[in-house]
Amino acid sequence: MARDSLDRDALEAALAAQGLILRGGFHPEPADELPALPDGQAAASLILIGNAGPALWQHFAAAPEHGDGAGDPMNRWTARVVGALAEALGALALYPFGGPPYWPFIAWAKRCEPVAESPLGLLIHPDYGLWHAYRAALLLPRRLGLPARETRPLPCESCAQRPCLGACPVGAFTAPGYDVGACAGHLQAPEGADCMAIACRARRACPAGAAYVYEPAQAAFHMAAFLDNRIRGVSP
Repeated sequence: MARDSLDRDALEAALAAQGLILRGGFHPEPADELPALPDGQAAASLILIGNAGPALWQHFAAAPEHGDGAGDPMNRWTARVVGALAEALGALALYPFGGPPYWPFIAWAKRCEPVAESPLGLLIHPDYGLWHAYRAALLLPRRLGLPARETRPLPCESCAQRPCLGACPVGAFTAPGYDVGACAGHLQAPEGADCMAIACRARRACPAGAAYVYEPAQAAFHMAAFLDNRIRGVSP
């Protein structure tokens, strides 16, 4: 995509070709303290790039990073794919990994979309439920036409029973917070095979976003990465 032909439709098409989606954006202010673009000018637009459901997995699973045996394959694939797009656009790519600095992706997400923390701590989306993620941000040199942030009711607001909170076999999700040690210990035991193979039971118990539930191979990949990060003491 040439930088002089940038528009929202072309950008969404380029992302969709990799199983990625535009997750909204905003026009930065000086208070955001974002880095300058490669040519030294200030960014005129920030867009969030992410995924929902199994679309990304189909592309990543066929990529060389998935099977090369080196560490952090999803992060390396993301950096390659989004980095190439950023270079073509004269943009700067930022990621939720590889810091410091650690960019405030959760705060940015809340500025871009109707998301909020679920009882599990994960951001929940009205359509995607808990089956989505933010992979990167692009700082763009042009002021891209961006839709206003939607205001929509969140699934948790009408969910009285909150089945997610009672589904964890070791009660890792409580009012005081998330018990990482109990969760990681369960995942390493034979009893945790179900969570490791098809995703966290608490996450699966949420009725929102049923059409976007990760396929087993995708869920198993993310669970293995999560456990590896916990064992190594690294933030995901």
